[in-house]
Amino acid sequence: MANKLHPIKSIEVRTQSYVLNHFEKSKYAKRLRMLKDTHLGEMCFIIGNGPSLSADDLEVLRKNNVLSFGFNRIFLMFDKTNWRPDFYVSQDEKMLFNCQEDVNNLEINAKFIPLINKYFHNIDIKDALYFNMHSSIQGVPVFSDSVDSYIGKSNTVAFSAAQIAVYMGFKKIYLLGVDHNFAVYQNDKGEIINDKSVKDYFTDEYNKDKENLYIPNLDASTRAFISMKKYCDEHGIEVYNATRGGKLEVFPRVDFDMIF
Repeated sequence: MANKLHPIKSIEVRTQSYVLNHFEKSKYAKRLRMLKDTHLGEMCFIIGNGPSLSADDLEVLRKNNVLSFGFNRIFLMFDKTNWRPDFYVSQDEKMLFNCQEDVNNLEINAKFIPLINKYFHNIDIKDALYFNMHSSIQGVPVFSDSVDSYIGKSNTVAFSAAQIAVYMGFKKIYLLGVDHNFAVYQNDKGEIINDKSVKDYFTDEYNKDKENLYIPNLDASTRAFISMKKYCDEHGIEVYNATRGGKLEVFPRVDFDMIF
């Protein structure tokens, strides 16, 4: 039986390899291509899951009909607000694997998931829009404006969401709840830093399985945000940080309460 199955497995592996190397020709790219410039000139919010994120602020977005991107375990906020993100993005296979059922049950316009998670980690999300990821060049994440070809890989999912937002035509992007700070993180030297005074997320339930999750590298995330700012500045896209506090200083700060 094993010998009979081996050729089939080999064909599957070759097919997956071809799709990843020629993603722009795939059915997945065709679905992504339908989103090109669908929100040309509009404004959106990219919602992080930091401790500064509040249900009250999300309610303001809901009442003003602002389009938004949410990530990972943002659904843990849903019992506190009627707000829901319009778009969902998750690329961390460890986190996705542990909350796959919750993500499948999300009623959201579009869920963006890396195709490698389906191919190599057996994470098959219902109605997902699968995208391809490319690694950074010499440690610098590449900001892609052709997500039907690839999305530049980085340590922060906000970077991926921003590429999708730009592809969809958004010209003004606000970050909210992107605290860019963790109780336990690492730097480029591989050093682990502990700061017990810091909360990781808006709820302690968020990373109850943190022993099985990646330790964030804030140096790498900062480089991603710098790459994002460079691209957006060069292409007339405004990006502002409306987070209440936090340590992300790459983008100009704005007072969330003054936006509306």
